[in-house]
Amino acid sequence: MSLPVVEQRPISGFAIVGFAYVIAIVVASTTLKLLSDLPPLWALAAADVAATVTVFVFSRAFDNTSVYDPYWSVAPPLLALWLIMEPGGGRFDGRQLLVLALTGAYGIRLTFNWARGWAGLKHEDWRYADFRQKTGKAYWLVSFAGLHFFPTVMVFLGCLPLIAALTGGAPLNVLDGVAAVVTAAAIVIETVADEQLRNFRRAKRADGDVCNVGLWAWSRHPNYFGEILFWVGLFLFGLAGGAPLWTGVGVVAMVAMFAGASIPMAEKRSLARRPSYAEHQRRVSMLIPLPPKKG
Repeated sequence: MSLPVVEQRPISGFAIVGFAYVIAIVVASTTLKLLSDLPPLWALAAADVAATVTVFVFSRAFDNTSVYDPYWSVAPPLLALWLIMEPGGGRFDGRQLLVLALTGAYGIRLTFNWARGWAGLKHEDWRYADFRQKTGKAYWLVSFAGLHFFPTVMVFLGCLPLIAALTGGAPLNVLDGVAAVVTAAAIVIETVADEQLRNFRRAKRADGDVCNVGLWAWSRHPNYFGEILFWVGLFLFGLAGGAPLWTGVGVVAMVAMFAGASIPMAEKRSLARRPSYAEHQRRVSMLIPLPPKKG
C-alpha cells in the first residue's frame, strides 16, 4: 500500500528523498562492514544492491519512482570515497584526489540539475508515466527491475575501473592527465547543454519548437554525449591505475543503453510532439557534436 502524497510544495518531497538516501547509506555502510572480508568488488556490489533496495522501498511507499533518480549521481562519488578510505586507510594520492574531485563535481552538478527541475512527490519523470500506462499492475515489478536495479548495475559497471585506479597504487602518469581532461570536459559539456536547454524552455518558445541553440545545434543529445564521455574518463583513470581492459564493459554498456534505449525514447517523443523534428534529425548529428548539415 502506498503512503498518501499530501505535499503541495517540493520541500517535503526533498526531505523524504534526503531521508531515504541517509537510510540507504546507513544500510550500505552496514553491509560493507559485515562483508569486510570480501574483495572490494563483491563487497561494493552487495552494498550497492542493498542501498538500491532501500531506495526502492521509499519509491514504492510514496508511489513515485523519481525517488530513485538521484542515485545515478550520488553513487559514483560515494563509491570512490569508500575505495579511497577503506583499503588504503585514508591515504590520498594525486589520482585519488583527481577522481574524488571530479566524481564529486559530477555528482553535485547532476543532483542539482535534477533537484531544480523536480516539482516534488507530485511529479514523476514522463518515462515512468509511460511505463505505468504500458505495464499496469506489473508496474512496480518493472520499476524495480528496469528503473531501479538496472541503472544501479549500469553505474556499478561504469565505476569498475575505479577499483584499480584508487586501490592499485600505480604512480600518477600522463594517462591520468588525459583522463582528467576528458572527465572535466564531460562535466562542462553536460553543464552547458543542460543550461542551454533550460534557458530555451524558459524563453516561452512556442509548443513544438526544437532546441537548436548552442551545443544543441551540433548534437541532438549533447547531454548524453557528455554523460558517456564522463564514463570514458573514469575508464581512462582505471587504465592509468592498471585496470584490465575488460573493465571497459561499463563504457560499452553505457553507449548501448543511451543509443539503444534512452535516445530512441526521446527521439520518438520529440517526433510526436514537434512537427519540425524530422528535419532537425536530418540536419543535426544524433550524439557526437558535429557541424550541422546545410540545406
